[in-house]
Amino acid sequence: MRPRVIFFDAVGTLFRVRGSVGQAYSQVAAAYGVAVDPQALDRAFAQAFASAPPPACAGLLGSALQEWERAWWRQVVRQTFAGVGSLAAFGEERFEAFFARLFEYFATSDPWELYPETLPVLQVLQQEGIQLGVISNFDSRLVRVLQALQLDGYFSSLTLSTQVGYAKPDPRIFQAALAAQGIPPAAAWHIGDSRREDYQGAKAAGLRALWLDREGQDPSCQERIENLGGSLSLLNALERN
Repeated sequence: MRPRVIFFDAVGTLFRVRGSVGQAYSQVAAAYGVAVDPQALDRAFAQAFASAPPPACAGLLGSALQEWERAWWRQVVRQTFAGVGSLAAFGEERFEAFFARLFEYFATSDPWELYPETLPVLQVLQQEGIQLGVISNFDSRLVRVLQALQLDGYFSSLTLSTQVGYAKPDPRIFQAALAAQGIPPAAAWHIGDSRREDYQGAKAAGLRALWLDREGQDPSCQERIENLGGSLSLLNALERN
């Protein structure tokens, strides 16, 4: 079935961190007199992020939700620097100033870069009359990031785990996205780079799921694409059939 809506994951699918998270953290930390190896920060961040609870908070709105999001990320960042033995080098007051700057930095376009095929693919899909949406385990800053990257005009819905209270792969975040678009699962595709959160999560919710396997982790997966252009190839195949 030709999709009425195609949902996309955000980070790792539409855009990526420029360089690495460790490089960004190291750069901002240096402005506060703390020198840390970016590769060590990358390893510590991966561990801190993996051990964090799901980024989902039910029932909070406005400033209360934003403070919850800040607290979630503050803990991840604290654990990251503790993991490389550099947390004490800040001191509490300076760490809070550092974190505030870091948190704001990731709401801008500076630490992000689009994948080369992102804009061409979105433009073609929009011209085809297919509605587009985003389903992400990011936080409310994603609204500003999409605006800064000039992507916001392509999407008719934005479903965030922190706002709906469920994080991928929980099927309820996909159900919330479907409800926002007013369509049944069979009318939607979801594309993302995480096999567990995006591919398996979307399939469990009844959507057509495409796994964006840029690194060639599992060429045997039949619903795998190597880049976003693979979604256009599938659409063309549907048209021919």
